[in-house]
Amino acid sequence: MLERVFQLSKNKTDVRTEVLAGLTTFMTMAYIIFVNPDLLSIAGMNFGAVLAATCISAAIGSITMGLMANYPFALAPGMGLNAFFVFGVVFRYNVGWETALAAVFVSGLIFILLTVTKAREAIINSIPMSLKLAVGTGIGLFIALIGFKNAGMVVGNDATLVSMGDFTDPIVLLAAFGLIFTSVLVVRRVRGSLLIGILGTTLVGMLVAEIMGPQFFGYHAGTEIPVIAGFPGLGGLVARPPSLSPTFGKFALGFRELATIGFIPVIFSFAFVDVFDTLGTLIGVASKARMLDDEGRLPRANKALMADAVATVAGAALGTSTVTTYVESASGVTEGGRTGLTAVVTGVLFLAALFIAPLAGLVPAAATAPILIIVGIFMMEPVMRINFADYMEAIPAFLAIVMMPFTFSIAEGIVWGVLSYVVLKVFTGKHRDVSPTMYILAVFLVIRFIVH
Repeated sequence: MLERVFQLSKNKTDVRTEVLAGLTTFMTMAYIIFVNPDLLSIAGMNFGAVLAATCISAAIGSITMGLMANYPFALAPGMGLNAFFVFGVVFRYNVGWETALAAVFVSGLIFILLTVTKAREAIINSIPMSLKLAVGTGIGLFIALIGFKNAGMVVGNDATLVSMGDFTDPIVLLAAFGLIFTSVLVVRRVRGSLLIGILGTTLVGMLVAEIMGPQFFGYHAGTEIPVIAGFPGLGGLVARPPSLSPTFGKFALGFRELATIGFIPVIFSFAFVDVFDTLGTLIGVASKARMLDDEGRLPRANKALMADAVATVAGAALGTSTVTTYVESASGVTEGGRTGLTAVVTGVLFLAALFIAPLAGLVPAAATAPILIIVGIFMMEPVMRINFADYMEAIPAFLAIVMMPFTFSIAEGIVWGVLSYVVLKVFTGKHRDVSPTMYILAVFLVIRFIVH
C-alpha cells in the first residue's frame, strides 16, 4: 500500500528512510507545540486549547500534504504569522482573538480560491524576488525582537525607546543560558536542537526552583502561581489531550468586529505573508531535494498549495493562527525523505504529542524566548541573496526588512516594500518593469493609507 500511494521505489527511497526523515522533521519543528500556545495566550487565548489546535492542525496539514501532493513537506502554525496574529491584529486594533481567527479563516478561503484558479502561482511570479527575500528576513528580525522582549533582555525605555534588560534577574539569566545552550546545539548540528534547547532550559529552571524555592523566579503578575515551579510527579507529565472547546469554531464570533477594523488590509497581510512564506519554503526545500524541473518549476505545486490552504482553514476553525509549510522540512529531506510518507509520519507524531500537554504547560517563556531568537537567525539567510549594490532593489528590500521590527508590524513592512518598489520604478522611468499585479497591490495599499 505504501509503495502504491507514495511511489517509494520511483523516488529511490524506502519506508525506513522515510520514517526516520519524518521523525527528524518533527524533532526540528516540535518547538512550535510550546511556542505557539505561549505566544497566542498573550492575546487571551486558552493555552491548552491552542496547544491542541496546534498539534491537530499540524497533523491535518502535514498528512494532507503527504497524501495529496506526495511531498516531504510538513506544516504547522507559522512563526511570524502567529506574531502578526497577536501584535499586528489583536493588539494593534484592540479586538478580540476571535476577530483575528475570522481573518485567518477568510484568508484560508481566499487561498483555496486562488489555488483552484491557479492565480496564487501567477501572483507569486509577478512579485520581484528581492521583496520575497526581504519579507522572510524582516519577519526574522521581528521574531527575534519578540524573543528578546519575552526573555527580558530588551525592555522599554522612555528616553531611548528600548534598552538592555536587567541581567541580575533570574528569569533573564535563565533565558540567556537557554540562548547559549541552544546556540551550541545548533552550531554542533544536533538533531532536534530547538526542542532540546527548550526542554533543557526548562529542566535547569525547574532544578533551580527545586533547590531555591518557587519564589526564586517570582510569581505571575497578580497571582501566587510561580513562574517556574519544581519538578512535578511522573503522573503529571502525561494526560488526556486538553479540550478544544475554548477555541473551536470561535472564529465565527469575530466576523462582525472584523468588518469594523477594515478587514481588507488585515486579510491581505495574512494572505501576503503566508503566500511568500509557503512558496519560498516549497522552492527552497524542493531545490535542496532536487525536485525542481529543468525550468525551475515544482511539479504538483498547485496540490502542495492546496494542502497549505486547507490546513489554514482547518487551523482557524480549530483555533490557531495561519498554518504554513515549514522550512524545517529541509532537515527531513537531508535525512533522505523524498515522498509524502515523511510528511505523514510527521503529522502522526504531532497527534501523539497531544498527550504531553501537561509537560508543555511547564515550559516558561524564558525557555521559549531563546528559540524565537534562534528562529529569527534561521530566517536571516535570504538577506545574502539581495543585491544591495543595486539601489533599485536595495531600497524597497531594506524598507520592508527594517519597518517590520521598527513598527512592530509585519504588515507595515510589506506595505513599505511594495509601495517603494512601485514608486521608484515609476519615477525612474522603469514603469514597464512593474507587473499589473504589483500596480493593483499598490493601489490597494494606497487606499489602505487613505482609509486609516
